[in-house]
Amino acid sequence: MKLSKTISKILILLLTLLLINTSTSCSSKTPDYYKVTEIHDGDTITIIKESFLGIFVKTERVRLIGIDAPELEQEPWGRRAKNYLRKLIKESDWQIKIELDVQHRDKYGRILAYVWDKNGNMINYMMIRNGYAMLYTIPPNVKYVDLFVEAQRLARQEQKGIWGKEGLKEKPSDWRKQNPRN
Repeated sequence: MKLSKTISKILILLLTLLLINTSTSCSSKTPDYYKVTEIHDGDTITIIKESFLGIFVKTERVRLIGIDAPELEQEPWGRRAKNYLRKLIKESDWQIKIELDVQHRDKYGRILAYVWDKNGNMINYMMIRNGYAMLYTIPPNVKYVDLFVEAQRLARQEQKGIWGKEGLKEKPSDWRKQNPRN
């Protein structure tokens, strides 16, 4: 008899915690910031999408809209782009905001987003502007295309990163055509 009362109390406590968590998460559609858990390359990260009592319940890959960073195999620029993205995310204490455009996911199921650091800087823009990625616009996600075009123009003019003398030899999209995924 005591055991069933204890189990009942535990179940009531768990249901109460679940209701509290559900009601607070339903009241706000998205959190202000998402924690980044992994940098995959120069244009893809993983964020914690949902957690329960501090435990990661769901993570999601996020593909930065409007940019195309060198593939990791495109040495040394793939590694440099990944490291620069890591630096930007780390400077934001691994906390980012995301902004969606018209199409929310790509054919691989990744979230498509503009990513903002804690100071309000768009990381997609900084990757292009500092020469670690190039413009890669796929309609209908074109909200900031003019900003990205200008960022790339300036990076090329200043010969930053991939646009410098020892820059990228082949566009990432061309490299992928020559080296398709299995």
